[in-house]
Amino acid sequence: MRKTIIMLLLCIAASLFNIAFNMLCLLLDLPLYLDTILTVSITLLYGPLWGCLTGAFTNIIANTIYFDVHGWPSYLFALCNIATALITWLFVCFFRRELSFASLHHSKVPAAEAFPGPESRRLDAAISRLIVLVFLAFALCLAMSILGGLISAFIQFLLTVQGDARLNPASTQLSSTLFKRQMPVLAVEILSRIPMNIIDRLITVFAAYGIVKGALRLPWIKHNFTTTEDLCQTK
Repeated sequence: MRKTIIMLLLCIAASLFNIAFNMLCLLLDLPLYLDTILTVSITLLYGPLWGCLTGAFTNIIANTIYFDVHGWPSYLFALCNIATALITWLFVCFFRRELSFASLHHSKVPAAEAFPGPESRRLDAAISRLIVLVFLAFALCLAMSILGGLISAFIQFLLTVQGDARLNPASTQLSSTLFKRQMPVLAVEILSRIPMNIIDRLITVFAAYGIVKGALRLPWIKHNFTTTEDLCQTK
């Protein structure tokens, strides 16, 4: 019970940092979200359940703060944050060796034993991990663009039915220059997110990976770390 409470507090703290990263982007006028960095980190460390909770808390807290601006439909974007955790978990399970942090968890294991073989094999492992992280970033980009576009198009439909002329800023800023007015709303909503999501998810994935490597140096994090093998042994 005590560990569960600590994990819930950790998820809430991680979600607050996600919101802080997003606010920093807004203050610097950067066309990025960066609101899932800690969601990916928590998923890598503790699995999909806590990753999904971190993503959900991020959306719930942020949209509660800005409820007067965005209204209740923005809570639907929590599905994007939850999907981020689930996709990350799938990659961890499919690429156990490349994304394994076991060698960092067991600090007493020499590097030579963690990556047996000559230096070239260790280099191959590093390159393989780099490739998997890039693939993860692009998978998240595609999934978030499609899911986010679907949700945004649905919200626009609801607003239109209600006689509200508001549109989603993320799409309207890009659609006026990148796409023809005759294109369907759903296509515009999806395609307009791809350029921003490519950069956003690359930064997110590599920042999250770096955070995990740093976090595993902390005693409590290392002690409660869930290995890749344990993470993927679901029934």
